[in-house]
Amino acid sequence: MKVRRLIIPGLLLAAVGAIAAAVYVMRLDRMVVTQFEGRRWTLPAQVYAAPLELYVGLPLSGNDVETELQRLAYRRVDDVVRTGTYRRIGGEIDVGLRATRFADQARPAELLTVATADGAITSLRDARGQPVPIIRLDPLLIGSIFPIHGEDRIIVTPAEVPPLLPAALKAVEDRNFDTNRGVNLVGILRALWFDIRARRLDQGGSTLTQQLARSYFLTTRRTASRKIREAIMAISLDEHFSKADLMNAYINEIHLGQDGDRAINGFGLASEFYFGKPLSELDLREIATLVALVRGPSYYDPRRHPDRALKHRNLVLDELVEQHVVSQTEARLAQAQPLGITAKTAGAYYPAYLDLVRRTLRRDYRDQDLTEAGLEVFTNLDPRVQADAEHILDSQLSRLDRTHRRRDSSIPLEGAVVVTAPESGDVIAVVGGRDSSYDGFNRALDGRRQIGSLVKPFVYLAALETGRYNATTLVDDEPVSIKLSNGKLWRPRNYNREDEGPVPLVRALAESLNDATVNVGMDVGLDNVIHTLGQFGLEQEPPKNPSLLLGSLGLTPLEVAQLYGGLANGGFRTTLRAVRAVISADGKALKAFPVEVQPVAQADTVYEVDSMLEQVVERGTGRPARAVLPPGLIAAGKTGTGPDLRDSWFAGFSGSDLAVVWVGYDDDGPTGFTGESGALSVWSHLMADIATSSWSAPMPDSLEQITIDYPTGLRAAAQCSDDLVTLPVPPGTNPPLKPGCLGASLGTALHSTVQSAIRHAGQWLGGLVR
Repeated sequence: MKVRRLIIPGLLLAAVGAIAAAVYVMRLDRMVVTQFEGRRWTLPAQVYAAPLELYVGLPLSGNDVETELQRLAYRRVDDVVRTGTYRRIGGEIDVGLRATRFADQARPAELLTVATADGAITSLRDARGQPVPIIRLDPLLIGSIFPIHGEDRIIVTPAEVPPLLPAALKAVEDRNFDTNRGVNLVGILRALWFDIRARRLDQGGSTLTQQLARSYFLTTRRTASRKIREAIMAISLDEHFSKADLMNAYINEIHLGQDGDRAINGFGLASEFYFGKPLSELDLREIATLVALVRGPSYYDPRRHPDRALKHRNLVLDELVEQHVVSQTEARLAQAQPLGITAKTAGAYYPAYLDLVRRTLRRDYRDQDLTEAGLEVFTNLDPRVQADAEHILDSQLSRLDRTHRRRDSSIPLEGAVVVTAPESGDVIAVVGGRDSSYDGFNRALDGRRQIGSLVKPFVYLAALETGRYNATTLVDDEPVSIKLSNGKLWRPRNYNREDEGPVPLVRALAESLNDATVNVGMDVGLDNVIHTLGQFGLEQEPPKNPSLLLGSLGLTPLEVAQLYGGLANGGFRTTLRAVRAVISADGKALKAFPVEVQPVAQADTVYEVDSMLEQVVERGTGRPARAVLPPGLIAAGKTGTGPDLRDSWFAGFSGSDLAVVWVGYDDDGPTGFTGESGALSVWSHLMADIATSSWSAPMPDSLEQITIDYPTGLRAAAQCSDDLVTLPVPPGTNPPLKPGCLGASLGTALHSTVQSAIRHAGQWLGGLVR
């Protein structure tokens, strides 16, 4: 009787438990099917650099072309050229271009032959030998926008997966994948036996489907309940989805490494992260390395533990031989090769530039869109200029550290560089600090420091716009005393504590004379100077203090680049832009970022200022650059020095590029460097290294040229002056004649008359034609 009484409740409890278990399994099954059918991996936005355009005449040597191909992870081969490889014979390079997508169109894979000679491209031919007028190399993937502590991945389709990869995964991880029902009961029992003996949950015994369920639905915490859920989910996945679908999901989902806060998920991204190339281009040794990582991405990290990773890779190769996936000969050849892991930054990682890209995109997109929607972002970054800027900044700061070391030598000099193309406003390089790979404080975007004499071109531009000044106008470089609103007197001085007396405007700017600048600025009026700065892009109006005339306002290097862009672009302000276009995951254009141009000053007055800035480099505080710049390269710019030598600046431009450089300490301590002795060296080496052109804007018809004696501003010629400068000025400008230059006066007057006659004749003839 007692037994019978116990049996009935026991059966009821068992029935209730069975029903509860069935309900639990059904709920899990429904959840698995629903989520997996509508699976949408978080796909961080992929960010690409501007592609390099190749054309006949482009100044690239064979070595330069090969460097660009290697930057894009093309492999050199000696035999047949396939996609992602190239072959070089002398000055001729055959390239198997990958299929890729640009901001405006897609390009199929194709064969290209590039011929070079004498440092330039001489011909481009396709697979049929036909000439190609212009072609773009692949856009370089420079990073992705992922959430903090978030996942990153590159989704691959079955067609993009080399057949060897799923075969290797099955051989090493789950030999019965094609026939099991999602779980391996023998493996699970064996794992449980080892766990019971070890008194902890260590053994896996998991099929590929269980690993997929764990990665996609569960946490990595090892508990008995999680193992049960994992098994149920794996059975559910296997019941409702094909093996091919599960294998492709596994290849895209599984965790294979860590890059700081970024989780490297899926073989597509792991291929780029470890080998710098698409998954479809991996060979046997590389596939074996990635398969080896499945068991422990951290433990077998090939960068941190290369010996451990190599040993495990070779074990994987042995397993592939045993399972008849590859031959013993193939495995031995692969085992004889090194891991082949690229440097961590091989593909390219430019955190300062990516920071600018993020800030640009967040004006139009939610963070969720940027970190999950699989957008493709095409930028204006030039990897060659970026690499030059990073290297030159670091090397020049090291040199400056040696020449002027602080007592506290543990604090190194820091710096920032911004390079733009003034005509389009494209930001082509951003370096946020000495350690360019460090994703931290971005000095190029957030380092707001006093710009010093960088403000002076805008003071003189405001003066020229009054019509009362030109480049030859004599101004007083004499001590000045100004009573401030608080009753105190402000007495600025020249850097060398000496005054030059009357000097031409061009010399005052070229030699950065403080007293002369303040005298001019106070005559013009602070309101006019502030208005000019606002026209050129200064967003926040600075305090109306006389010290503004000597650059007491704090700006970032990017903001300075915006201001100077209007000078380099002839009085047209072009809004700086890092992003060119955004494309959706399915290839649809979502947003373009067109060039935005606005006239902000008269072309003739800007041309006069630019000509005076050219004299900064030729004769003034920027003159040391001439020893570094290529002979004949015409450039213009201005030095800037913060109070107590805390900040060293140089902003300058050529015909095609504008660069702004800041050098200083993060703690705002004195550097011991002026703009001339510090930042100028970075700027001049950078401009010498990139392929830039001379500044050569056409002189407006409203100006004519005049030759003066540079020190005095008096009219002169070669027979009466050994320091002549020819400058653009408004018609009728007639400075006093330098003593002893009577002959020069007649020659100058005749030259001016001829110039005026030619100009008016041209205007008259132009009117007849119209």
